[in-house]
Amino acid sequence: MMPEEPRPEDEDATCARAILTMLAAGGSIPGLSRPAYTLHAPAEPLVPVLIAVPHAGRAYAPGLLQRMRHAEDTPRRLEDRFVDVLAREVAMRCGAALLLAQAPRAMIDLNRDPRDFDLGMFSGSDDEKAAMRRGMPRGGAQSARAMRGLGLFPRRLSGIGELWRGPMRPVEALHRIAAVHAPYHDALAAQIAAIREQWGAALLVDFHSMPDLPHGGGADGPATHVLGDRFGGSCGRDVLAAGLAGLAAAGVQSAYNRPYAGGYALERHGAPRDNIHAVQIEIARSLYLDKALDRPGIGVARQAAIMAQVVLAMADIVGAAGAAWPQAAE
Repeated sequence: MMPEEPRPEDEDATCARAILTMLAAGGSIPGLSRPAYTLHAPAEPLVPVLIAVPHAGRAYAPGLLQRMRHAEDTPRRLEDRFVDVLAREVAMRCGAALLLAQAPRAMIDLNRDPRDFDLGMFSGSDDEKAAMRRGMPRGGAQSARAMRGLGLFPRRLSGIGELWRGPMRPVEALHRIAAVHAPYHDALAAQIAAIREQWGAALLVDFHSMPDLPHGGGADGPATHVLGDRFGGSCGRDVLAAGLAGLAAAGVQSAYNRPYAGGYALERHGAPRDNIHAVQIEIARSLYLDKALDRPGIGVARQAAIMAQVVLAMADIVGAAGAAWPQAAE
């Protein structure tokens, strides 16, 4: 299991922070006596917001690392490296709930449909493979993303190639889904429902990080922050507009849905017609990690301040809609 990094101290001593308390832990990481996720929140949440971090888990079972072809590089390449440190600071600044995946993305990708896997990864009997195929959508058709190696169980990465020394048994895949993926999304759904019950509306902010985007040739340079809402499918237009305006006010280069529009978390949990909004935020890792892109750096405080203002701007819109919801329903 890789060591946890202490949370860097914030440079802004005047910024008020809520104290987050762990409310729950659930699921289990195969091969470790560790929960698959932890849920944290202040005693009295100040906003109708759940911040979720699905790709920063660092609880690696020894057996998982032993099966990797390149255990020194693969975890770092797959992880949204230490973006949970940034997300925790944002949640404290906003007084929001925080759901952290502890299981690593190398084990299972929590931002993928549980049926979106590559059948070529599995060994076993014909009956076992047939059972896996029946659980897939479209009569067993594989998605383009899974065939590229980035499905529910990551298989290959550009610059590294195949990630695993051998195939996986179907029973192991089903165990990971039941122990990690299902409990995480059940907890996410339950927390969103609780927030909506209290506030009349809820906002899910799915935190991710990205490598620096290539320069497109424009005068302003590449985007360092990307907001995604499944092309309008997971979040109200006014909520998303408030987030983009917040990024513009901070003077950063942002993009909308390109190249990241959001994944399974937004598809499953976003329901703007029911006052449940879901947005994905991608942040360039070079902005908050050290020069080696390995550990949290001095940029954490600045990015936390920016992202807290963006989240609060969106939360204001969601909160106002929630306050009007009972009257609209009547």
